Amino acid sequence: MKADVLLGLQWGDEGKGKVVDVLTPDYDLVTRFQGGPNAGHTLEFEGKKFVLRSIPSGIFQGNKVNIIGNGVVIDPALFKAEIDALETSGHPLTERLKISKKAHLILPTHRLLDACYESAKGIDKIGTTGKGIGPAYTDKVSRNGLRVGDILHNFEEKYKEAVSKHVTILKQHNFSYELAELEKDFFEGIEKIKTFELIDSEHFVNDALRKGRKVLAEGAQGTMLDIDFGSYPFVTSSNTICAGACTGLGIAPGRIGEVYGIFKAYCTRVGSGPFPTELFDETGDAMRKLGFEFGSVTGRPRRCGWIDLVALKYAVMINGVTKLIMMKSDVMDTFQTIKACVSYKINGEETEQFPFDIAEGAEPIYVELAGWQTDMTQMQSEDEFPEEFNTYLNFLEEELEVPIKIVSVGPDRAQTIIRYQD
Repeated sequence: MKADVLLGLQWGDEGKGKVVDVLTPDYDLVTRFQGGPNAGHTLEFEGKKFVLRSIPSGIFQGNKVNIIGNGVVIDPALFKAEIDALETSGHPLTERLKISKKAHLILPTHRLLDACYESAKGIDKIGTTGKGIGPAYTDKVSRNGLRVGDILHNFEEKYKEAVSKHVTILKQHNFSYELAELEKDFFEGIEKIKTFELIDSEHFVNDALRKGRKVLAEGAQGTMLDIDFGSYPFVTSSNTICAGACTGLGIAPGRIGEVYGIFKAYCTRVGSGPFPTELFDETGDAMRKLGFEFGSVTGRPRRCGWIDLVALKYAVMINGVTKLIMMKSDVMDTFQTIKACVSYKINGEETEQFPFDIAEGAEPIYVELAGWQTDMTQMQSEDEFPEEFNTYLNFLEEELEVPIKIVSVGPDRAQTIIRYQD
């Protein structure tokens, strides 16, 4: 058996949580393989809305095992808050969720360092969520990090040693802070983590695959935020691409099956960084309003623009996408004309390749298609799709050379149309 991977192809916020929730019935295990509590996956069903930060989006489906993999960084305080909020849903979380011993911990001082570093950058700040993700991954790669498994062995001693290093850095920057309350919440979170089963997840996942169990690997953020292949330096601190599922779960490349790539019918971005198709006019404002484009974790308004096929083709290529899933099609229902960027003009030359640095003036070249101007939110099958929408779908499939398997026409689990069965 092979593990299927589901990930975002743009700058995050593509709607991965909803799709995982829809696909989960076909899987036995749902796993998170990278990222941290800066990534919020929103699920809506039965009139209720849930935002998941660190927990896999299959948690609401019965008889499924959910795993936080080794590639994830966990903030114990935020983890506890998330668990406490979800317990009101009535789902047996401790029975469904397992945590990798090799997942790294976000310490309170990591959050302080995050704020310190961003403040020092001034106008060049990256626009992080301030959750300590970057500093935690920095400690990981510099071999100074603490892992979930460490809480079982002399943890207070290891914690004090790590914090002392961080405090030295904060003092060097003359950064003022209060640590006591953060530490209180942190250690309460550590106790909460101890109530879950802590596992060697690489063995657990590979054993499941050998036994023929179906595994879905859920990515966080989006391809264009990948630390290696995204719009660096305005990226996250982990590998958000398909290869990250191998390192973040401990599975071999040959164990990867289908790769589901999720994208919006338009494009959004949060925080700083280049965004070639960004709109600063009433059209962009309309997209933001119609799509409720505000961060599920931070609440920050998202920047909006037309779909960027240069970036999307690039994302399809480096992820090896086998099936596409288009989200928020309904947001485009009212537009008379739909635009799609098919190339960039850089230094007077047109290119369809994603460049080394799009911040150096990548002017989008658009094609225009007729809008469908039809309310699609109540549609149940593709037989109801308006002709103009089918034209848009066919155009995207021809450009991307990958079939669009699923179309979302609203935020609810029920507003999902599967175009064909495998």
